[in-house]
Amino acid sequence: MTSKLSVENLHINFGQKEVLKNINVSFAEHQVTALIGPSGCGKSTLLRSLNRMHDLSPDAKIMGKLRIDGTDIYGKDIPPTKIRQRIGMVFQKANPFAKSVYDNITYGLKINNLPHTKDVVEKALREAFLWEEVKNDLKMPATRLSGGQQQRLCIARTVALRPEVILMDEPCSALDPISTLKIEELITDLKDRYTIVIVTHNMQQAQRVADKTIFMYLGEVKEEGSTQQLFNNPKHELTANYISGHFG
Repeated sequence: MTSKLSVENLHINFGQKEVLKNINVSFAEHQVTALIGPSGCGKSTLLRSLNRMHDLSPDAKIMGKLRIDGTDIYGKDIPPTKIRQRIGMVFQKANPFAKSVYDNITYGLKINNLPHTKDVVEKALREAFLWEEVKNDLKMPATRLSGGQQQRLCIARTVALRPEVILMDEPCSALDPISTLKIEELITDLKDRYTIVIVTHNMQQAQRVADKTIFMYLGEVKEEGSTQQLFNNPKHELTANYISGHFG
């Protein structure tokens, strides 16, 4: 399995606090990798380090090597915007712009000087399983969509830029079960074209969508492996306790 992203000896501090300790993981191309573990264990910190979101935090100190296809994500000559174009991000809470559905998709395309034709918009909305629901209302304010539709719009906005990797930070945590199922179907469909890393607290979700699962605890990777192996035959007692609901 070809590695798309690799993380070597990653340490992240915020001020005096060490949040991630010596992380060594890789993310395979065209696979879904789930990051699981109790709140505050560093899952989102790891996820955000992959597309340089911590550049926005003045007290963040990042040590180690993060690469996409061998290119240093934190290379001095590489602007964060270029990395974020290759590595898109979908947040926990849907964050559509206060614009129309159509303008939400074209916004990122315009600022990156990419084609923003109706065909491009339609393709992105189709990829996010949203086209049939909004095709007659493209000028409608995005804020009038349901929560699940708004999250799929945010995914459409991300895929419109044709990234290579999509990071998802608990994309279903604010959604009802039906909307969650649609997002999960969408994730399974998207992995044919993208490499996906998802943070989730939902153990059933990790088992449904992820090919590989990484269990984190107190800023460290405690165990990783195929999702089936990790859930059915965990090697670490901490992992077994977490996935069986004994702590977390």
